[in-house]
Amino acid sequence: MKMHFPALIICSAVLVSACGGSSSSSSRSNTPPTTDSAPQNRYAMANGCYALQSAQTDKYTVAASDGSYSNTAASVATAEAFYMQAATLGKYLFYSKDKRLLTAGTATISGEPTASDAAIWTIDQTPSSNTFSIVSESTSQTLQLDDSGKLIAGPSTTEPAAQFNFTPSTSCTNYPEMPTSISGETFKGNGADKPIIGFADVHTHMGMSSEMSYAGDVGPSAGGVLYGQVIHRFGVDHALEDCEEFHGPNGIRDANNILETDPTGNHETKGWPTFVDWPQRNFLTHQVMYYKWVERAYLAGLRVMVNHGTNIAALCKVGQTYSLMPDTDCDDMSVATKQVEYLYEVQDYIDAQSGGPSKGWYRIVKSPQEARDVINDGKMAVILGVEVAQVFDCGVTFLPGGGEQRRCDKAQIDAEIQRLWDLGVRHVYPYHDIDSSLGGTGIFSGDVINFLNFLDTGAFWKTTECRSYPVDEPSVRTPGTEMTTAIPGSGSDPLSQAIFDATGGLTPLYPPGKRCNQRTVTDLGEYALRALMTRGMVIDIDHAAYHSKDIMLDIADEQTPKYPLASSHDAHGGLTSDQVVRMLKNGGVVYPYKGNGIKHKAFLEKLKFWRAKAGISDSDQVLGLGYGADGNGFGGHPGPRGGDSEPVQYPFPLFSGDDWGPQFANFKTVNVNMLLIPESGKYWHIDETGMSHYGLVADFVEEVRLEGGKEALDALYNSAEGYVQMWERAYNRNGNISSAP
Repeated sequence: MKMHFPALIICSAVLVSACGGSSSSSSRSNTPPTTDSAPQNRYAMANGCYALQSAQTDKYTVAASDGSYSNTAASVATAEAFYMQAATLGKYLFYSKDKRLLTAGTATISGEPTASDAAIWTIDQTPSSNTFSIVSESTSQTLQLDDSGKLIAGPSTTEPAAQFNFTPSTSCTNYPEMPTSISGETFKGNGADKPIIGFADVHTHMGMSSEMSYAGDVGPSAGGVLYGQVIHRFGVDHALEDCEEFHGPNGIRDANNILETDPTGNHETKGWPTFVDWPQRNFLTHQVMYYKWVERAYLAGLRVMVNHGTNIAALCKVGQTYSLMPDTDCDDMSVATKQVEYLYEVQDYIDAQSGGPSKGWYRIVKSPQEARDVINDGKMAVILGVEVAQVFDCGVTFLPGGGEQRRCDKAQIDAEIQRLWDLGVRHVYPYHDIDSSLGGTGIFSGDVINFLNFLDTGAFWKTTECRSYPVDEPSVRTPGTEMTTAIPGSGSDPLSQAIFDATGGLTPLYPPGKRCNQRTVTDLGEYALRALMTRGMVIDIDHAAYHSKDIMLDIADEQTPKYPLASSHDAHGGLTSDQVVRMLKNGGVVYPYKGNGIKHKAFLEKLKFWRAKAGISDSDQVLGLGYGADGNGFGGHPGPRGGDSEPVQYPFPLFSGDDWGPQFANFKTVNVNMLLIPESGKYWHIDETGMSHYGLVADFVEEVRLEGGKEALDALYNSAEGYVQMWERAYNRNGNISSAP
């Protein structure tokens, strides 16, 4: 492998910004913010530096030696300078020069070194003036002056003693934050009626978090085995702090040990800012989608992201045991709904960092036209989805005599589709990993998932031979898998124990060779599919049983016009050339599980073959190739390209150079630097680590350029348009246009 990193080592050691260039959204420890004017509304002071001025006395707040604050400074130069860290819309942490937080007591105000809810303040603008009131989140008391000019927390009042101005200052200490290490201004569209330029991640899980709420009162995903939060009201040093509470001392209780069949595995639990042992590309129980990492991808051109609420009840219950959190929610639809609702709070948080409602780059959309509008405005369209084992609460219990007890009916399916629609969900998986009342799941794991199926349904999969398919043509995934009779796990972990307890050690016998699921689309499954099509939902064919995919395509062919289906992350259970051709003819999209640049180029060649066989030209349908990253989804992430691949060299430019086509001609150059945390020297180089977390998506773009040149870049940056066109073919029917969103 012809890769050398001497400059990287020097850059990490001395933390010289010139090694990687400047960043438009860098870690905020070294460069104090410049605030030019007083805020015009309650949202505008986010990430600014201000002195707090009393409307009653015109004097400014200063810190006293006893930790209290008084309003006695005559000028901004002698006043305390507060960095205004947005906790969410209209709520702030006041961060002082000596790294203390303005904190409310019973009646007192003090500067505390540790963040708490008592340090969050709601700011409102006084209707009759340009001043602001400041109210404690925890005590509901109002910040005000006593007769001596001391800051106190008192009863609600509109008197001048409780009214303040925010005067620009220049001497703040910046609040800790993850850098994006990208410099330059990302692009806007060429018009809402013009083709979208940008790439699409059509399968990821940004709602997966160790706490599914801003307030910290909902609980964790995945039974408590996943550590780390997408956002946190106290910032990055709390969102990605230390996983010991979840994974035990030295990580000895980390469920990743089950996945690696290493019951004695351990790791350094400390996260920010050193990140010694996590995140890693194959360390699947730590957060990989912190919002600043996603922002780095957005700045590189990510314009469509499909975020799925997800859960597998049986796996979640095993996680409860491993994490010692038996009371966590494991109901599929309940957890998925909480994750989707959490994404609205994520949107609010990003809006807060960006200056107010609708100003953030992260925009949840409910129709294709909304997607086009926000992308044209230079923002990222977020489509909400659901990927759970028991979608619509349609689980099933298989009875000893051969029958089955279904847990849903048509009325429930209709009600759940409407509930998801009202929540903003537009992309649905009818099947996921476990058999249900709707039909069989795609078999791709002959051991662990089969045993989870047993724990959930009371039966192991019944299999059959996979039908014949064009073996001499490329598949997304060849159908079926070799089945096993061995109980997975180490024998001493909760998964193994649960299986032993449930089965008594008796496991099924399967014929040799690859096997497919015998269970296909049921009558309830057909009803659900038709109901989803009537509603105009995007239907994902991945995770359906191989033979079920044929039935889904038959139902799609019966619609007028024919219904497009999506495959968003390598079609678990199998998706073969004959099926892909049918999908493409109907206007569907087929995007792979995210790999590195080598896989992306190879999949592009497959896609060109399928399009040619389907008789589709670039004038018929845009040649777009996005990916499904499955971030936080326990599927793993791509490693380095290795071999004799041309190395990624930092910084590298986007949107300028020989491989960037004429569609990028009016875009400003964006420079991508190696992602490095100045506080610790921790860095991630994609040639060393692969995709350790979502921030490395920006670096993946350079891999695509190095491996596939202009053709691969064109296809990648056409992928958002490709997905939105497919969505339009599904959505723009049955009255959806007139009643959008």
